[in-house]
Parts: sequence; C-alpha cells; structure tokens
Amino acid sequence: MPELYDRHLVPLIFDPYADDLVARLRDLDVRSILEVAAGSGVVTRAMADGLPASVSVTATDLSQPMIDYGQSVGTSRPVVWQSGDVMDLPFGDASFDAVVCQFGVMFFPDRTTAFAEVARVLRPGGVFLFNVWDAIEHNEFASVVTAAVGGMFADDPPLFLARTPYGYFDEATIQADVAAGGFVSPAGVEVLEARSRARSAEIPAIAFCQGTPLRTEIEARHPSRLAEATAVATAAIQARFGKTDVDGKIRGFVISATKPLTA
Repeated sequence: MPELYDRHLVPLIFDPYADDLVARLRDLDVRSILEVAAGSGVVTRAMADGLPASVSVTATDLSQPMIDYGQSVGTSRPVVWQSGDVMDLPFGDASFDAVVCQFGVMFFPDRTTAFAEVARVLRPGGVFLFNVWDAIEHNEFASVVTAAVGGMFADDPPLFLARTPYGYFDEATIQADVAAGGFVSPAGVEVLEARSRARSAEIPAIAFCQGTPLRTEIEARHPSRLAEATAVATAAIQARFGKTDVDGKIRGFVISATKPLTA
C-alpha cells in the first residue's frame, strides 16, 4: 500500500498542498520543524527541497512501513526519520519552532489530545500548520469512486473515504479542537482549491481503491472483489471525466494555529 499510495495518490491530490505548506513555512522564522503523520514523505521531500539547509526537519509517522518507505525514497538533504505516535510524541517540551501535518489529523483517535501534544513540543509562539479536506462532494474523484464502489455493496457500502479523510471539515469543530489543544483562538483557516489530474481514468481508481484503507474495507466485504471494484471505479470516472487526461476538482482547508507566548 505505501508504494501504491506514493506512486498514484501523492501526485494525484497531495503535491499541490505540500508545495503550499512549504511556501508558508518559508515565510516563518523557523529553524526546527517536526512533521507528524508524514506518511510516505511527500511533505518531507518538499521541505528538504524548498527550505534552507539550516532548517532541521524531523519526520515521524505511526506506521513503520511508511517511515521505511519514505527513507527508501530518500530526500535531497538529510532529515531525521523516526516512528512516533502523535498521541505521545517522543520529544521534550518546546523542542520545535513549527509542527506540520499534511492531511493526517483526520486519523488522530483523539484530536484534542493530539493537538495538546503538538502544542507541548512547540516553543512559545510556535506554529502548527496542517490541512484537511473539505467534504467529499467537493473532491470529485474521491466522490465518484465512493459512489461507484458503494453500488457494489448496497447493503453495506464501504464509506472509509467519506467517513475519515473527507470527514473532518466543519470549521466550528476544527476551531474548538484547536482551542482545546491549547492554541490561540481563533486559528487561521483558508480554503485552497486545486486540480487533480491523471493520464488515465484508471489511475485515480487504483489510487483510491488500492492505495488507501478503502482497500481493506472492500476486501473485508469480499476478499476477491478488489480488482472488480477498481474496474467499476475506473468505468465511473471514465463516464464523467473521459478515458484519458482526466481532471477533477479537489478542495481543502489550511489551518494555522499559534501556541501562546505565555501559559
């Protein structure tokens, strides 16, 4: 899954948001950055490429296979890779100038606790930059795939995408969670739309059906129907966007939260 995720899903939906986060970090006076939920390392690589060598980067993820994959791909300059649980970060208080997280907070089992851990390892005045997706209906390929695959299992549709990666978009909820984690309220929230493009309709179908935990939900319902689900999703994308050079809307939010200067 890490390889499929990196090969197909990263260029499909993550690259433009990674570049945006790095541009925002360049505007901050930071010397040390912690990345949580780094995944396969798309933001890690972008930070290594786009930030001065004097800025140290530490990339963590709960999944050791993701860390191993990110290390195997490598970065343009040295960064620190280590497994780490955002619910209990293995770092001292006030260790970093900034913490960054690309589309990971939706997976935290307790966001208030996780945000409090992020605040703990930030220096006073430090910044937590993260992004989340808007609702699935504003993210066209994911929406089409969810509907198509759901039609195969009408009695128990796999709703991982709508429930989790595209399920944490209510601004009032986000603001409340960030404030409860100990950050200055209100946090900055900015809408960011981009385009998701691929050479063929099959690419987003493979990306979502095989490169995300949607795969686990499909196989849990019928172990032998993953290829069929991918084909059904491909046909649905073709019907709406064509067979080649497909182009769909993606939409997310960028949140900037600041740790208070004093407790």
